[in-house]
Amino acid sequence: MFLLKRILALGIAALVLACGAPEKKVDDNHIITDQAKARLDSTLNALVTSERIAGISALIFEKNKEAYFHSVGNADREANKPMDRNTRVRIYSMTKPITGVALMKLYEQGLFQLDDPISKYAPEFTNMKVVTGADAKGKPILVAANRPITIRDLTRHTAGFAQANHPVVGNLVREADVMNTNNTLAQMAVKLAALPLAFHPGEEWSYGICVDVQAYLVERISGKSFDEFVRENITGPLGMHSTKYVPEDLSLLAAMYRRTEAGALERIADSIANGFNKKEWPLKPGGYGLTSNIDDYMRFARMLVNKGTLEGTTILKPETVELMATNHLADSVTERMWLPSKGQVGFGIDFAVRIKPPVDEKEHAGVVGEFFWDGAASTLFWVDPKNELTAVLFVQIFPFDNSVHNAFRRAVYGPFKPQQPGM
Repeated sequence: MFLLKRILALGIAALVLACGAPEKKVDDNHIITDQAKARLDSTLNALVTSERIAGISALIFEKNKEAYFHSVGNADREANKPMDRNTRVRIYSMTKPITGVALMKLYEQGLFQLDDPISKYAPEFTNMKVVTGADAKGKPILVAANRPITIRDLTRHTAGFAQANHPVVGNLVREADVMNTNNTLAQMAVKLAALPLAFHPGEEWSYGICVDVQAYLVERISGKSFDEFVRENITGPLGMHSTKYVPEDLSLLAAMYRRTEAGALERIADSIANGFNKKEWPLKPGGYGLTSNIDDYMRFARMLVNKGTLEGTTILKPETVELMATNHLADSVTERMWLPSKGQVGFGIDFAVRIKPPVDEKEHAGVVGEFFWDGAASTLFWVDPKNELTAVLFVQIFPFDNSVHNAFRRAVYGPFKPQQPGM
């Protein structure tokens, strides 16, 4: 019997050698298959060879394992410096989710509730006024806000803060220069609180300075500077040592490019691109400003997909991550600026949250329940709890390019297939 088994084994081995190894079976439980990797390679390569962008890198983890990495093109085209895993990029608004996690660390300690008025912790914001129009002389007509701004308003962008393009108080906003980098967060808050709101709290979704006010609340509630709190409670424990406002070496930063109307790539002067990140300013924004490399930000994303814990280090409780990834925008909030361009999404605590499946191939590919955000220079990340998948895309191109995100997401999830809600 042993001899017969031995002969059969040798025969099978010979057949394998003659015909080649058996075809690898595709794991239906995985998104990043060999076909997906081929799509991703082709997509990223085409974005660079078409000169749509100078350089790009993408990192994907699935079921707690690295499933894909590819970088192509140049971090610095003029210096012929390739994009790689150590390239630092300006993540702009991908700073916001980090700020949200910092704030929610304090929430877990019972130091505030989401529906608390922010004036409870920052009295500057007591008795806010709302502009409803202008009189015959162009002077703003102000009324008392219907209710106080709450911390939940800050986390979902419904506070009502006016912007520089407001038709009545835009000049006041510009003159206040709230986000001047020589302001501390405390000085920023005083100037902001003196301005009238553009709408009553909770009535509209208006993206902007809300997360910088969150950073100020972190300082007020914790008693520590915002950057110190983030370093001690998030980036330090997670080993995100390359994530900071000022990189240890500016040469690690990718160059910044803009696409002209003619479609050509044009380098933005380093003096402008690095204006904020070249030195430590008094302002430590919660809404933008951090630089990072792709592995660092992936550690942050993996902590979230693992419900608040990474490699034995717990940053948040599972129920807190779930709260952050839950839609907090009521259907009554119909004014949402450009949020619908992200797909059929709501908004949680500093993340967009997908609430319905894509309706066609033009909408960003994704899965109901995913949460994500991006940055002004076209960076992107998302967390897909259903598939235990996290993705980070790094690029440095202006103006913000939704089509790059659409191409990347479609390469990850494959050709569009109609889905039923909830699937």
